[in-house]
Amino acid sequence: MSILDADFMRLALAAGAIVGVIAPTVGFFLVQRGMSLIGDGIGHVAFAGVALGYLLGISPVGTALVASVLGAVSIEWLRSRRQAVGDQALALLFYSGIAAGVVLISAAGALNASLFSYLFGSILTVTNGDLLLVGVLGAVVLTVIAGLYRALVAVALDEEGARVSGVPVGALNVTLAAVAAVTVAISMRIVGVLLVAALMVLPVIAAGRIAWSVRSTMFIAMGIGLGSAVVGLTIAYYANLAPGGTIVLTAAGATVVASVVRR
Repeated sequence: MSILDADFMRLALAAGAIVGVIAPTVGFFLVQRGMSLIGDGIGHVAFAGVALGYLLGISPVGTALVASVLGAVSIEWLRSRRQAVGDQALALLFYSGIAAGVVLISAAGALNASLFSYLFGSILTVTNGDLLLVGVLGAVVLTVIAGLYRALVAVALDEEGARVSGVPVGALNVTLAAVAAVTVAISMRIVGVLLVAALMVLPVIAAGRIAWSVRSTMFIAMGIGLGSAVVGLTIAYYANLAPGGTIVLTAAGATVVASVVRR
């Protein structure tokens, strides 16, 4: 049977393609700023948001989205005010996020298969409603990135120089943090909160090996992310493997290939 014969696979491919493009687009700016691990930190906070959703009996995706945005903005607030350097702020987010998630899950008594679908991804259970949400939020993310592209690149490459030039660095950093949080939240069902950071970073690293400019790095990363999602899902479907992990391993393989090509 063809991969496109099943309705759930068509939904999965569409959702995977959207996330495959968005994740490295946002990840590009994080990598340029030396904050490749921020996706992991936001993912831990998103896990706490999912747990809170189970505890309150409301949508885990909604609570994860709110928690992710608040966590990402908090990191930027700490970093910008020198109250904690970047890695210390990330450590705070990592450990408090996962600890809060564990406590809330135990309080809700929600240690079940549904919870693990957010941790490790459950792209094969994506519904039409999920796809619509991913599509709308994905379009918002891409629109924000496109509208602020030049300013975001300036801040990513030389924050102090951009500040001297009059670029609103603080507002742009908060915006980027919020966009990264939205990306993590909409990617949970695709690759899971434990793997989403890899999809944000690995295609960018691979693209950096073979790109010839800043703009080409972003577009190549988007292509690698899209290819990783489609190829990874196809392999997972026919080989009966975990889709989220297969997508990330495909992106890792692309990074290795790009490194070899560079040499």
